[in-house]
Amino acid sequence: MLIEAMVVGEIQANCYLVGDGKSNDIAVIDPGGDGPDIIARIEEKGYHPVYIIDTHGHIDHMWANADLKAAYPDAEILIHEDDAHMLTDAAANLSGFMGRSITSPPADRTLSEGDQLELGSLVFDIVHIPGHSPGGIALITKDEDSGKTVVFCGDAVFAYSIGRTDFPGGSYEKLISGIKQKLLTLPDDTVLYPGHGPATTVGTERRNNPFLQG
Repeated sequence: MLIEAMVVGEIQANCYLVGDGKSNDIAVIDPGGDGPDIIARIEEKGYHPVYIIDTHGHIDHMWANADLKAAYPDAEILIHEDDAHMLTDAAANLSGFMGRSITSPPADRTLSEGDQLELGSLVFDIVHIPGHSPGGIALITKDEDSGKTVVFCGDAVFAYSIGRTDFPGGSYEKLISGIKQKLLTLPDDTVLYPGHGPATTVGTERRNNPFLQG
């Protein structure tokens, strides 16, 4: 499985280039800035973006959508239906609070709980984890090489922390419930790739994350 992480944008978000490693087709997950750098990496490696996936609609996860869509017009912009309006609304995606007016082309398709995305031999299961934003999602797949489950979890959970819940539409109770019901039920060796900071595992967070105890 191909997973390349790039730290991008003013808020230092993790952008992931993900594929099955057998073809050049990839998904670009959370292109949160530095569009020219992301495109340069894609071109250097000869990748073919099929999806541009935003785990939620905040500015630091969709800032480079427009750059990528311009460069790869056939790539589909995907986001949960509850956050789709944020792509075209600078106040809703929080760029207005930064003194900017950053928007994205609208979603080509919206996602919801239970959807699946195919990318070569990879299948991503979409789970809805609101709380950081109303339409937060995680993408769950299997790394055939290692046999481990892999999750791209956006800003739901981080290493030893969780996403903020004080933004509009946030809910601490919904976030904690979603993490416990939909992520902590996965095997301990499941690898979590968050929207910021280092990767971690379900077992590590179950045992050590202070927000997830009890």
